[in-house]
Amino acid sequence: MNIGIVGLGLIGGSLAKSIKRETTDTVLGTDINVSTIHKAKLLEAIDLELTDERIGVCDIILVALYPGDIVRWVKEHSHQFKPDCIVMDCGGVKQSIVDELFPHAKEHGYTFVGAHPMAGVERWGFDSAQGTMFKNASILLVPPKGMSLELLQSIKKFWGALGFGNVEITTAEEHDRRIAFTSQLAHVVSSAYVKSPTAQRQHGFSAGSYKDMTRVARLNEAMWSELFLENADFLADEIDGMLQHLTDFRQAVAEKDHDRLLALLREGRQLKELADREDLEE
Repeated sequence: MNIGIVGLGLIGGSLAKSIKRETTDTVLGTDINVSTIHKAKLLEAIDLELTDERIGVCDIILVALYPGDIVRWVKEHSHQFKPDCIVMDCGGVKQSIVDELFPHAKEHGYTFVGAHPMAGVERWGFDSAQGTMFKNASILLVPPKGMSLELLQSIKKFWGALGFGNVEITTAEEHDRRIAFTSQLAHVVSSAYVKSPTAQRQHGFSAGSYKDMTRVARLNEAMWSELFLENADFLADEIDGMLQHLTDFRQAVAEKDHDRLLALLREGRQLKELADREDLEE
Protein backbone atom coordinates (compact mmCIF):
# COMPACT_ATOMS: atom_id res chain seq x y z
CA MET A 1 0.00 0.00 0.00
CA ASN A 2 0.90 3.64 -0.30
CA ILE A 3 0.69 5.40 3.06
CA GLY A 4 0.66 9.18 3.28
CA ILE A 5 1.67 10.91 6.51
CA VAL A 6 0.95 14.59 7.09
CA GLY A 7 3.11 15.97 9.89
CA LEU A 8 6.42 14.29 10.69
CA GLY A 9 6.74 15.27 14.34
CA LEU A 10 6.94 12.84 17.23
CA ILE A 11 3.85 10.81 16.34
CA GLY A 12 3.90 11.18 12.55
CA GLY A 13 7.64 10.54 12.42
CA SER A 14 7.32 7.49 14.67
CA LEU A 15 4.50 6.14 12.50
CA ALA A 16 6.64 6.60 9.40
CA LYS A 17 9.55 4.76 11.00
CA SER A 18 7.24 2.01 12.28
CA ILE A 19 5.67 1.46 8.86
CA LYS A 20 9.09 1.25 7.23
CA ARG A 21 10.33 -1.07 9.98
CA GLU A 22 7.37 -3.43 10.13
CA THR A 23 5.88 -3.48 6.60
CA THR A 24 6.75 -3.29 2.93
CA ASP A 25 4.41 -0.34 2.36
CA THR A 26 5.57 2.81 0.60
CA VAL A 27 5.57 5.87 2.85
CA LEU A 28 4.99 9.37 1.52
CA GLY A 29 5.45 12.15 4.05
CA THR A 30 5.20 15.89 4.37
CA ASP A 31 5.83 18.46 7.05
CA ILE A 32 5.65 22.22 7.42
CA ASN A 33 9.44 22.21 7.87
CA VAL A 34 11.23 21.35 4.63
CA SER A 35 14.32 20.33 6.58
CA THR A 36 12.29 17.67 8.38
CA ILE A 37 11.19 16.18 5.06
CA HIS A 38 14.80 16.04 3.88
CA LYS A 39 15.92 14.43 7.13
CA ALA A 40 13.10 11.87 7.00
CA LYS A 41 14.14 10.91 3.46
CA LEU A 42 17.81 10.76 4.41
CA LEU A 43 17.03 8.44 7.34
CA GLU A 44 14.70 6.37 5.14
CA ALA A 45 11.69 7.07 7.33
CA ILE A 46 9.82 8.04 4.16
CA ASP A 47 10.27 6.98 0.57
CA LEU A 48 8.90 10.11 -1.10
CA GLU A 49 7.68 13.55 -0.23
CA LEU A 50 3.89 13.73 -0.11
CA THR A 51 3.18 16.46 -2.64
CA ASP A 52 -0.27 17.55 -3.79
CA GLU A 53 0.28 15.57 -6.99
CA ARG A 54 0.93 12.37 -5.02
CA ILE A 55 -2.00 12.57 -2.59
CA GLY A 56 -4.16 10.69 -5.11
CA VAL A 57 -1.96 7.56 -4.99
CA CYS A 58 -2.37 7.07 -1.22
CA ASP A 59 -4.49 4.19 0.05
CA ILE A 60 -4.28 5.47 3.62
CA ILE A 61 -3.48 8.98 4.84
CA LEU A 62 -2.53 9.63 8.48
CA VAL A 63 -2.85 13.25 9.58
CA ALA A 64 -0.64 13.93 12.61
CA LEU A 65 -1.26 17.64 13.21
CA TYR A 66 -2.90 19.80 15.88
CA PRO A 67 -6.73 19.34 15.97
CA GLY A 68 -7.63 22.52 14.07
CA ASP A 69 -4.96 21.88 11.47
CA ILE A 70 -6.21 18.33 10.98
CA VAL A 71 -9.66 19.53 9.99
CA ARG A 72 -8.29 22.27 7.74
CA TRP A 73 -5.83 20.01 5.93
CA VAL A 74 -8.37 17.28 5.26
CA LYS A 75 -11.00 19.69 3.96
CA GLU A 76 -8.52 21.53 1.77
CA HIS A 77 -7.16 18.35 0.17
CA SER A 78 -10.19 16.05 0.09
CA HIS A 79 -10.73 16.68 -3.62
CA GLN A 80 -7.35 15.01 -4.22
CA PHE A 81 -8.13 11.77 -2.35
CA LYS A 82 -8.69 8.60 -4.34
CA PRO A 83 -12.28 7.35 -3.97
CA ASP A 84 -11.47 4.47 -1.60
CA CYS A 85 -8.90 6.39 0.44
CA ILE A 86 -8.99 5.91 4.22
CA VAL A 87 -8.06 9.07 6.14
CA MET A 88 -7.25 8.86 9.85
CA ASP A 89 -6.19 11.60 12.22
CA CYS A 90 -3.80 11.03 15.12
CA GLY A 91 -5.06 13.80 17.39
CA GLY A 92 -5.55 13.69 21.14
CA VAL A 93 -9.20 14.82 21.03
CA LYS A 94 -11.96 13.44 18.86
CA GLN A 95 -15.37 15.13 19.16
CA SER A 96 -14.37 18.43 17.56
CA ILE A 97 -12.64 16.57 14.73
CA VAL A 98 -15.24 13.94 13.85
CA ASP A 99 -18.09 16.47 14.11
CA GLU A 100 -16.47 18.25 11.18
CA LEU A 101 -15.03 15.35 9.19
CA PHE A 102 -17.61 12.55 9.42
CA PRO A 103 -20.21 14.51 7.43
CA HIS A 104 -17.53 15.98 5.17
CA ALA A 105 -16.21 12.50 4.32
CA LYS A 106 -19.70 11.24 3.53
CA GLU A 107 -20.35 14.20 1.28
CA HIS A 108 -17.03 14.00 -0.57
CA GLY A 109 -16.67 10.24 -0.94
CA TYR A 110 -13.76 9.23 1.29
CA THR A 111 -13.61 7.30 4.56
CA PHE A 112 -12.61 9.10 7.75
CA VAL A 113 -11.79 7.31 10.99
CA GLY A 114 -10.66 8.99 14.19
CA ALA A 115 -7.50 7.40 15.58
CA HIS A 116 -5.40 8.08 18.67
CA PRO A 117 -2.10 6.22 19.12
CA MET A 118 -1.62 5.95 22.88
CA ALA A 119 2.13 6.41 23.12
CA GLY A 120 4.63 9.21 23.42
CA VAL A 121 7.58 10.68 25.25
CA GLU A 122 8.16 14.02 26.97
CA ARG A 123 9.87 15.42 23.88
CA TRP A 124 8.56 16.36 20.46
CA GLY A 125 9.66 16.71 16.87
CA PHE A 126 11.04 14.29 14.32
CA ASP A 127 14.36 13.97 16.14
CA SER A 128 12.51 12.25 19.01
CA ALA A 129 10.54 9.88 16.75
CA GLN A 130 11.08 6.18 17.38
CA GLY A 131 10.27 3.22 15.17
CA THR A 132 9.48 1.05 18.20
CA MET A 133 7.32 3.57 20.07
CA PHE A 134 4.07 1.70 19.49
CA LYS A 135 5.13 -1.78 20.55
CA ASN A 136 2.26 -3.21 22.61
CA ALA A 137 0.61 0.22 22.85
CA SER A 138 -3.12 0.87 22.51
CA ILE A 139 -4.70 2.49 19.49
CA LEU A 140 -8.12 4.10 20.00
CA LEU A 141 -10.39 4.11 16.96
CA VAL A 142 -13.55 6.14 16.40
CA PRO A 143 -15.21 4.79 13.24
CA PRO A 144 -18.23 6.41 11.59
CA LYS A 145 -21.63 4.82 12.02
CA GLY A 146 -22.39 2.16 9.45
CA MET A 147 -18.79 1.22 8.67
CA SER A 148 -18.58 -2.37 7.46
CA LEU A 149 -16.96 -4.93 9.74
CA GLU A 150 -14.70 -5.95 6.88
CA LEU A 151 -13.31 -2.43 6.49
CA LEU A 152 -12.95 -2.01 10.25
CA GLN A 153 -11.05 -5.28 10.46
CA SER A 154 -8.67 -4.16 7.72
CA ILE A 155 -8.00 -0.93 9.63
CA LYS A 156 -7.36 -2.86 12.84
CA LYS A 157 -4.98 -5.12 10.93
CA PHE A 158 -3.09 -2.09 9.62
CA TRP A 159 -2.46 -0.77 13.14
CA GLY A 160 -1.68 -4.22 14.50
CA ALA A 161 1.10 -4.62 11.93
CA LEU A 162 2.82 -1.57 13.43
CA GLY A 163 3.10 -3.25 16.83
CA PHE A 164 -0.02 -1.98 18.58
CA GLY A 165 -1.05 -4.66 21.07
CA ASN A 166 -4.54 -3.40 21.81
CA VAL A 167 -7.25 -1.86 19.64
CA GLU A 168 -10.12 -0.07 21.38
CA ILE A 169 -13.24 0.87 19.43
CA THR A 170 -15.01 3.82 21.03
CA THR A 171 -17.11 6.90 20.40
CA ALA A 172 -15.75 10.42 20.22
CA GLU A 173 -17.56 11.42 23.40
CA GLU A 174 -16.28 8.45 25.40
CA HIS A 175 -12.78 8.96 24.04
CA ASP A 176 -12.69 12.59 25.13
CA ARG A 177 -14.23 11.83 28.54
CA ARG A 178 -11.64 9.18 29.40
CA ILE A 179 -8.68 11.01 27.86
CA ALA A 180 -9.49 14.04 30.00
CA PHE A 181 -8.54 11.87 32.98
CA THR A 182 -5.90 9.45 31.71
CA SER A 183 -3.86 11.98 29.75
CA GLN A 184 -4.88 15.61 30.04
CA LEU A 185 -5.40 15.81 33.81
CA ALA A 186 -2.04 14.11 34.34
CA HIS A 187 -0.34 16.87 32.34
CA VAL A 188 -2.20 19.59 34.25
CA VAL A 189 -1.29 18.09 37.63
CA SER A 190 2.35 17.60 36.64
CA SER A 191 2.62 21.19 35.43
CA ALA A 192 0.96 22.51 38.58
CA TYR A 193 3.12 20.35 40.86
CA VAL A 194 6.42 21.57 39.42
CA LYS A 195 5.37 25.20 39.94
CA SER A 196 6.17 24.86 43.64
CA PRO A 197 9.26 26.96 44.44
CA THR A 198 10.63 23.86 46.16
CA ALA A 199 11.07 22.24 42.74
CA GLN A 200 14.08 24.49 42.19
CA ARG A 201 15.62 23.18 45.43
CA GLN A 202 14.89 19.48 45.01
CA HIS A 203 18.39 18.45 43.88
CA GLY A 204 19.73 15.71 46.10
CA PHE A 205 16.38 15.35 47.86
CA SER A 206 14.35 13.72 45.07
CA ALA A 207 14.05 10.24 43.61
CA GLY A 208 11.45 8.25 41.71
CA SER A 209 8.36 10.01 43.05
CA TYR A 210 9.53 13.43 41.92
CA LYS A 211 10.61 12.15 38.51
CA ASP A 212 7.32 10.32 37.97
CA MET A 213 5.27 13.35 38.94
CA THR A 214 7.18 15.85 36.81
CA ARG A 215 8.02 13.87 33.67
CA VAL A 216 5.14 15.14 31.54
CA ALA A 217 5.49 18.74 32.72
CA ARG A 218 8.12 18.96 29.97
CA LEU A 219 5.41 19.40 27.35
CA ASN A 220 4.68 21.22 24.11
CA GLU A 221 2.53 24.03 25.50
CA ALA A 222 1.17 25.07 22.10
CA MET A 223 -0.20 21.61 21.37
CA TRP A 224 -1.43 20.80 24.86
CA SER A 225 -3.21 24.12 25.34
CA GLU A 226 -5.17 23.43 22.15
CA LEU A 227 -6.00 19.90 23.29
CA PHE A 228 -7.15 21.17 26.70
CA LEU A 229 -9.42 23.82 25.22
CA GLU A 230 -10.89 21.45 22.64
CA ASN A 231 -11.90 19.19 25.57
CA ALA A 232 -12.62 21.93 28.10
CA ASP A 233 -15.83 20.56 29.64
CA PHE A 234 -14.54 17.08 30.43
CA LEU A 235 -11.15 18.38 31.59
CA ALA A 236 -12.70 21.05 33.83
CA ASP A 237 -14.81 18.34 35.49
CA GLU A 238 -11.71 16.25 36.17
CA ILE A 239 -9.86 19.27 37.59
CA ASP A 240 -12.82 19.98 39.87
CA GLY A 241 -12.68 16.41 41.14
CA MET A 242 -8.94 16.66 41.75
CA LEU A 243 -9.36 19.93 43.65
CA GLN A 244 -11.93 18.29 45.92
CA HIS A 245 -9.63 15.36 46.65
CA LEU A 246 -6.75 17.73 47.41
CA THR A 247 -9.02 19.75 49.69
CA ASP A 248 -9.89 16.57 51.59
CA PHE A 249 -6.21 15.78 52.07
CA ARG A 250 -5.35 19.35 53.07
CA GLN A 251 -8.10 19.42 55.67
CA ALA A 252 -7.04 16.10 57.19
CA VAL A 253 -3.39 17.21 57.36
CA ALA A 254 -4.15 20.71 58.70
CA GLU A 255 -6.41 19.30 61.40
CA LYS A 256 -3.96 16.49 62.16
CA ASP A 257 -6.86 14.07 61.70
CA HIS A 258 -5.01 10.76 61.68
CA ASP A 259 -8.08 8.57 61.16
CA ARG A 260 -9.34 10.68 58.24
CA LEU A 261 -5.90 10.76 56.62
CA LEU A 262 -5.54 7.01 57.06
CA ALA A 263 -8.93 6.49 55.40
CA LEU A 264 -8.07 8.75 52.46
CA LEU A 265 -4.76 7.00 51.82
CA ARG A 266 -6.34 3.56 52.19
CA GLU A 267 -9.05 4.47 49.71
CA GLY A 268 -6.45 5.64 47.19
CA ARG A 269 -4.41 2.47 47.57
CA GLN A 270 -7.48 0.26 47.16
CA LEU A 271 -8.68 2.14 44.08
CA LYS A 272 -5.22 1.86 42.52
CA GLU A 273 -5.14 -1.89 43.20
CA LEU A 274 -8.60 -2.26 41.67
CA ALA A 275 -7.59 -0.32 38.56
CA ASP A 276 -4.42 -2.40 38.17
CA ARG A 277 -6.35 -5.63 38.60
CA GLU A 278 -8.79 -4.63 35.85
CA ASP A 279 -5.82 -3.87 33.57
CA LEU A 280 -4.40 -7.34 34.19
CA GLU A 281 -7.77 -8.99 33.56
CA GLU A 282 -8.00 -7.27 30.18
